[in-house]
Amino acid sequence: MNQEVSSTPAGDEAAAGSGSADAFLDQFEIRVLAVLAEKEALTPDNYPLSLNTLTNGCNQLSSRDPVMAIAESTVLDILQRLMQRKLVVEVNQAGARVAKYEHRMRVKWLLEQDKLAVLTTLMLRGIQTAGELRSRSGRLHEFASVGEVETALQFLVDKYPSLVARLAKAPGTKESRYAHLLAGEEILEQQAIADAMSGSASVVKSGSQDRIAQLEEEVAGLRRQVDDLSAQFAEFKRQFD
Repeated sequence: MNQEVSSTPAGDEAAAGSGSADAFLDQFEIRVLAVLAEKEALTPDNYPLSLNTLTNGCNQLSSRDPVMAIAESTVLDILQRLMQRKLVVEVNQAGARVAKYEHRMRVKWLLEQDKLAVLTTLMLRGIQTAGELRSRSGRLHEFASVGEVETALQFLVDKYPSLVARLAKAPGTKESRYAHLLAGEEILEQQAIADAMSGSASVVKSGSQDRIAQLEEEVAGLRRQVDDLSAQFAEFKRQFD
């Protein structure tokens, strides 16, 4: 889904994670923070990021859900808000012609690289299972097993306040899914509604399939009865020929 973005004011009273509505981040602030964390791991020689490089990363088409189209001026506004919340700092390097920016999530929330990698991947790509996170976060941190991912996720779930939540299993699935909570718990409510609707649709579909199977069996039984009656009539008729 491609989202056209305009600059939108946001509260700057507190850093994300304090538990109040004012503290939550919007989806564009989440994207900017996640891209900074991603590029720190992927392109360390070019980190911190310039405004132009950061904007290109936010609008990247691959490894992004949703895909966004954010103007450079909007990214600059977002950076100002994040700096007020102590989640981003501006870096003025000697000899550099432009300002550069780096995230402070590792310091703000006391995260080691494995936890930061999991959180960043959730921020960039939405709700995922531990298995999906392992395959998608490999360039940020190499997990030896899904169990290691689950350990990192549990750390993020257990933080106070939590940075990540474990979702109920969707109908027909075996693995638990996880979502970040940087934008609040609204995502959990939306997903619960979506799962409930999906579950209802599955029940209706299953009921319809059962009814069709029953009707097909009844038709087959009637055909057998007709065949038997036809055979009996033919035998009865031969007695008078």
